[in-house]
Amino acid sequence: MATVSKKRIWGWMAFDWAAQPFYTLGLTFVFGPYFATVAAQYFIGTGLDEEAAKAHATGTWSAAQTIAGLVIAFTAPFLGAFADNSGRKIPWIAFFSVLFVIASTSTWMLTPDANALYLVLVLFFVAFIAAESALNFINAILPSLGSKDEVGRISGSGAAFGYWGGVVALALMLLLFVEQDNGRTIFLGLEPPFGLNPDEKEGTRFAGPFIAIWYAVFMIPFFLWVRDDPKAGGKSTQFRAVAGDLWQTLKSVKERKSLLNFLIGSMFYRDALNALYAFGGVYAALVLNWGITKIGVFGVVAAIAAAITTWLAGLADRRFGPKPVIRVSVWFLILVSITIVGMSREQLFWVPLAADSTLPDTIFYICGAVIGGAGGAVYSASRSMMVRHTHPDRPAEAFGLFALSGKATAFLAPAGITLFTWMTGNTQLGFLPVIFLFLCGLVLLWWVNPEGDRDEWST
Repeated sequence: MATVSKKRIWGWMAFDWAAQPFYTLGLTFVFGPYFATVAAQYFIGTGLDEEAAKAHATGTWSAAQTIAGLVIAFTAPFLGAFADNSGRKIPWIAFFSVLFVIASTSTWMLTPDANALYLVLVLFFVAFIAAESALNFINAILPSLGSKDEVGRISGSGAAFGYWGGVVALALMLLLFVEQDNGRTIFLGLEPPFGLNPDEKEGTRFAGPFIAIWYAVFMIPFFLWVRDDPKAGGKSTQFRAVAGDLWQTLKSVKERKSLLNFLIGSMFYRDALNALYAFGGVYAALVLNWGITKIGVFGVVAAIAAAITTWLAGLADRRFGPKPVIRVSVWFLILVSITIVGMSREQLFWVPLAADSTLPDTIFYICGAVIGGAGGAVYSASRSMMVRHTHPDRPAEAFGLFALSGKATAFLAPAGITLFTWMTGNTQLGFLPVIFLFLCGLVLLWWVNPEGDRDEWST
């Protein structure tokens, strides 16, 4: 294929750098645990005991994630087919970027007394929908950036670049904004700047505006250096024509056994991974009783591990292909999930721990590094594997199907966590369905062709 300019590749990678703080600060390490803590206190105020309130807070968060995932799942394939027919992806990315910037600022409204609790929850997951929808179009550009053997390295480098963005953003939030119990920030021991009131947790609540500003600034290189292919598209964008093309693609999937098994298998393991991301901070807050600051340090450890490991995974992908990278990474994530189920502040796999034991803290820091590293490798290698199953003329539609497979059953892990948590009244045991989903994904990977079926489909 024609040589792709380095500016275009760097512009494409800018999205990962710009968007990652939403997942690092918002979904996992700052806002997610803050929401869990505020929601739990709110539910205690309604008359629930402490454990029931924590379980209800976890269930509320998971229900919102489930609904957001379903919205993404059932819009992504059609939007992708529409973009392929028109040949235009950049306007969609711009639209979802504007929506993301507006909605992600909503965390500011959630005060410690739970004011606007449900409104903020809705707006936060609107931002999540916007980020994931934009990502589908970003991923659809990946096949045009290099050969089949090169996209694994490019995907890994882009994901690693994004995780470094998450590290920098999280470090800035911890150093300058997130308050400890004494009202001052970790390490520097400063009061939050700009007159932010630590008593109202305004430093922590600034995570949303910070995410929005960061994204708006660092997406500039993308919009400067990445353009739609003027030769792409040219097909009808009438609803009937787009739906017809999409329907033909959907019917063809059942004949493509490698693609079918990859889509279903990745559906399971990506759903489980997203659950680890979304509930890791919640687990730390509700089971290990960690504060926002400690969770933030945990996030830095996880993000650094992700940045380094994902870059290495990209090199491994280039040499061995994406399938071995995915399989090894999923096994590590299964080990982490088993540890989460078996560990609490009081015991480790039925072995009682001293009240002042720091062993759970140490183990969970290690778990965080593994989640970050293995999760980043799975993310990078999975989109590389999808490229190997993507028709060169229909990349947005293909990654729309990839999003569908990742989100259509997005309710499985959150709903499973919700069900097991409410049934057992135990946040740890709520993670049992995650292990099952990882195992299902591994089994289905067995029938995935390591080289994909793109060349076969193109003939």
